[in-house]
Amino acid sequence: QVQLVESGGGLVQAGDSLRLSCAASGRTFSGYCMGWFRQAPGEEREFVAAISWDDGSINYADSVKGRFTISRNNAINRVYLQMNSLSPEDTAEYFCAASTYPLYTSSDRSYYSYWGQGTQVTVSS
Repeated sequence: QVQLVESGGGLVQAGDSLRLSCAASGRTFSGYCMGWFRQAPGEEREFVAAISWDDGSINYADSVKGRFTISRNNAINRVYLQMNSLSPEDTAEYFCAASTYPLYTSSDRSYYSYWGQGTQVTVSS
């Protein structure tokens, strides 16, 4: 089992940047594909980005391609989401997730067994 804790959310203006961080503890972090999802009020949780255990495969939602960058540091059990050019449409609770399919950067949340509690990102216009 792995425990996930997100941080780095906040209130920013349109066009600003934020870097989210997810700290993992428990079982070997490098054995998991890691993903970021987000959920706006009244909406379903949606895929944002995922990265395989070895950085060999990265997947982004179309809505964030070219603006967001996912990365990981297995040595310190961290996964990051660098978010640039934020817009009000990016406002949501952002969740870190771990999948036991280490090479499969799925956008399907059913592949992810472990979830953090979320960090709120609010972008004002």
